[in-house]
Amino acid sequence: MNSFLKIFSLLKGIDRRYIFLLIGVAVIMPLIFPLGLPLGVTQPSLDLYDKVESLKEGSVVLLTFDYYPSTLPETEPMSYAALRQLFRKNIKVVTVTTIPLGALSVMENVVKNVAREYDKKYGTDYVNLGFKYGYQAVLLGMGRRIEDIFPMDAYNNKLETLPLMQRVKNYKDIDFIFIVSDNATVDYWVSLVNAQFGTPMGAGVTAVMAPKCYSYLQTRQMVGLLGGMKGAAEYEKLTSNPGRAMLGMDSQSIIHFAIIFFVVLGNLGYFATRKKEVSK
Repeated sequence: MNSFLKIFSLLKGIDRRYIFLLIGVAVIMPLIFPLGLPLGVTQPSLDLYDKVESLKEGSVVLLTFDYYPSTLPETEPMSYAALRQLFRKNIKVVTVTTIPLGALSVMENVVKNVAREYDKKYGTDYVNLGFKYGYQAVLLGMGRRIEDIFPMDAYNNKLETLPLMQRVKNYKDIDFIFIVSDNATVDYWVSLVNAQFGTPMGAGVTAVMAPKCYSYLQTRQMVGLLGGMKGAAEYEKLTSNPGRAMLGMDSQSIIHFAIIFFVVLGNLGYFATRKKEVSK
């Protein structure tokens, strides 16, 4: 018993910098050497995946990039996984953003990278509408006529010259809207677009936003939902495209285990040494 108490006394005196170092190692190592820890798939993620899978070849999907660069670890993997699934199924994609800071470059980077993987042609297989200020007016205006809101695409091409946009005039020509967002614009997609035009939609959002968005599943205004990095990792798993989100979940799981371990160890040490002091 004395040796047991002695061990806890020594652990209690460990320099906290060593603990910080161990936590850092716990974060980094799974990113370098993936563990492939088991990952369950929640029903909202599966529902979203199944909905996209049910779309026929040649269908049109509007994919939004409504997030700031600060949330890339959670949101960008969702965009990559969604776009790979869409291009794999030969679905036509129209991209747009309501965010003025950084989203344009993020959107262009993601779309070009994935389009190159699947040998997709701009103007025929996908179109980037870019950004337009005043998202409420933009969302409503697109329901009437997209070309009135975006007379030109992100590269200053007239929409009328793009084969894909010659058949996509408003939401009636869009089969599904896949929202990836880190802010309240997801609410406007639901209240302005789904409620008024009836276009089916699903979303990928940050972890802090997910609880609020579950209500849209209950009202059937969304068919599915991805929540945070776990949601992104689930979608990577479903689409058979393991990426940064799945790596991040390995790291996150290990760090949670390490923190719990140190908390339990610290409490055991505290109560053990306290008991020794009381007995004196």
